[in-house]
Amino acid sequence: MTTLDSALESAKYCSIRSFRRDGRSVDTPVWFAAGEGRYYLFSAGDAGKVKRIRNNAHIEVAPCDLRGNVQGAWSSGSARVLNAQADIDAALAALHRKYGLVMWFFDLGSRIGGKFHKRAYVTFDLSTS
Repeated sequence: MTTLDSALESAKYCSIRSFRRDGRSVDTPVWFAAGEGRYYLFSAGDAGKVKRIRNNAHIEVAPCDLRGNVQGAWSSGSARVLNAQADIDAALAALHRKYGLVMWFFDLGSRIGGKFHKRAYVTFDLSTS
């Protein structure tokens, strides 16, 4: 069951805590957006957080600032990398709604740099407590 956290909803960034194969955690601040009852984020397809999520769906999430300084409680959840184009389109739409023109410019730079199609889109849900 998905829950949307109000503190997380109002945050501009969140820290994703993903886990290495040996169990050690890695915290990473990311842009994220809510849409269709779930959360979405994007990253370089070969980024460590994407590899860790592919290997272990368990994550923890907390609102944070641009530098990753946590500004609220951690929540447990699960994440998965999106493969279906319809899911990727939903993720992009949610990110564009939240970040607007900034996201558009980020996409443009990514397209010019040839990295747009190398992105991975991730969805995550928070556990119901």
